[in-house]
Amino acid sequence: MMKDKVVLITGATNGIGRVAALELAKMGARVVVVGRSHEKTEAVRQEILAAGGYADGLLADLSALDEVRRLAAEFRARYDRLDVLLNNAGAIFARRQITADGLEKTFALNHLSYFLLTHHLLGVLKASAPARIVNVSSDAHRSVQMNFDDLQHENSYGMNGFQAYGRSKLANVLFTYELARRLAGTGVTANALHPGFVATGFGRNMPGLMNRVMGIMHRFALTPEQGAQTLIYLASSPEVEGITGKYFDKNRPVRSSPASYDETAQKRLWDISERLAGLQPASV
Repeated sequence: MMKDKVVLITGATNGIGRVAALELAKMGARVVVVGRSHEKTEAVRQEILAAGGYADGLLADLSALDEVRRLAAEFRARYDRLDVLLNNAGAIFARRQITADGLEKTFALNHLSYFLLTHHLLGVLKASAPARIVNVSSDAHRSVQMNFDDLQHENSYGMNGFQAYGRSKLANVLFTYELARRLAGTGVTANALHPGFVATGFGRNMPGLMNRVMGIMHRFALTPEQGAQTLIYLASSPEVEGITGKYFDKNRPVRSSPASYDETAQKRLWDISERLAGLQPASV
């Protein structure tokens, strides 16, 4: 199923992204590992090569729009096909931070990087159809509503960044549903997933007490190998061939939050994301 399929994975140097890269390579995929750190990206690439798989590495800080554009351009210069795009990179930040583009960092990294990278790779995905887009979200989206009057969280960042994080994960689901609708008939599918609470580096950048709390929670969390299963399933399983516009948990489609099915919100987020990313309104 995955023999010689080209798979691009963001956030592939740690946690579920790393596990997915290793496992998909074992299935015969040509895996392109995306990370911020040259050392970590190269370590995963070498691990795959040592196991007899194919791996390439690309570097990008996906919180910066120019870096996302450069990543897409570098990929297109090296590859003429893309069978699976796994948008996985993300983080939670205890304090509100602003990127070089003047955007709140949680929103920029967790949502806009998915949106912009997908936009710039849609041409090669369509040319490779049947192809898949898999967006890693989280059940954290269930506890929030989008606040379109404060998407940059100037007035409502929330305690230790959890509100901003939850909204970015809701944005992932809204984006996935709108994307799936726009891609109907192209042979490219788009689905989102909840990996579960996984014991990775997630949340360990939190200060003081919250760091200790996250450390305790990680004792009861899924392993990265367990958390990666739905990601691997959506990337590789013939069972989901042609399935699109769904939210998955434990390898099965489930209902996401009521707010995520608001088509007006889906379209509004798409339009705002185009503007923030400096894109012209697209036909897709």
